[in-house]
Amino acid sequence: MWSSGEPADSYYEVRPECTDVPKSKFKIRAGKTLSVRKWQSAFSPEGLLDIGKTLNRIQHGGIHPSIRGEVWEFLLGCYDAKSTYEEREEIREQRRIQYARLKEVCCEIFPVVGSGRFITAPVVTEDGQPIQEPLVALETNQDKASASPSEDGNSAEVAGSSDADNIVATSEIVKELTSHGPLDKKIIQWLLTLHQIGLDVVRTDRTLVFYEKKENLSKLWDILAVYAWIDTDVGYCQGMSDLCSPMIMLLEDEADAFWCFERLMRRLRGNFRCTDSSVGVETQLTTLASVTQVIDPKLHQHLDALGGGDYLFAFRMLMVLFRREFSFCDSLYLWEV
Repeated sequence: MWSSGEPADSYYEVRPECTDVPKSKFKIRAGKTLSVRKWQSAFSPEGLLDIGKTLNRIQHGGIHPSIRGEVWEFLLGCYDAKSTYEEREEIREQRRIQYARLKEVCCEIFPVVGSGRFITAPVVTEDGQPIQEPLVALETNQDKASASPSEDGNSAEVAGSSDADNIVATSEIVKELTSHGPLDKKIIQWLLTLHQIGLDVVRTDRTLVFYEKKENLSKLWDILAVYAWIDTDVGYCQGMSDLCSPMIMLLEDEADAFWCFERLMRRLRGNFRCTDSSVGVETQLTTLASVTQVIDPKLHQHLDALGGGDYLFAFRMLMVLFRREFSFCDSLYLWEV
């Protein structure tokens, strides 16, 4: 157990070569931070959670990193505070089975899902035709097969002759799909997103040691691929990987991480809805402008004079909930309070 005053970001190890990562300003505070002991004492013998007392402590001192995952399952609404230990265990098992089935459906369509690999190049055209012999990089969870990240965060598509087994002409998979007739529109749209998910996955939280393991990258890709399959209205949009990444790190079981992400997206999916004329998050930008104009009119006037009166500078902040503006630890603390 960490002592009071210890920086909380020491729980999320940063790669030694990444020297410009912002330090966390959040520190463990004895008597303030929700500790393991306080968390356990918040439950009744049957498992009912005193949510009021728990939220009060979180607001004053955050959550100890060692219990963050299980606390978040309540904060995100995966479990009702009034549920018992037995009820939650039953729900957890049902959800794990449901996720396994969803993943199996995706795997039947595109076998890379669940294989421990992921793609970073497109496999179909917009009309559903297989791209002829695309050398699609399949990142594996084997360290020997990993390619060093390039300067812009992308991994090399072709790692070299020693990795030939990991470079697959996935057009054969798509050809098999199309051999029975034209692909369904839903399948085409889903296949079109998979390489974009892969490109974003290799850029997400790359300063953290956690993502040096390829199995964690593939887990993130799998969850986002399955979510894109079930949410046909929104699918996958850039920024979702930033929102999903904490779930992978906080919850060891992939299914549990998926359902936490799904719950989070229930609140945020409107931000990613796009029309021909607007993006969902623009509503929040308008609200932010209105609020600032009321509570700090001088600041609003200053921003307007600088050409920032439309508040587009806050687009990314609101889209991914400040994940890229603060350290990993501080962004989680901000979400909690």
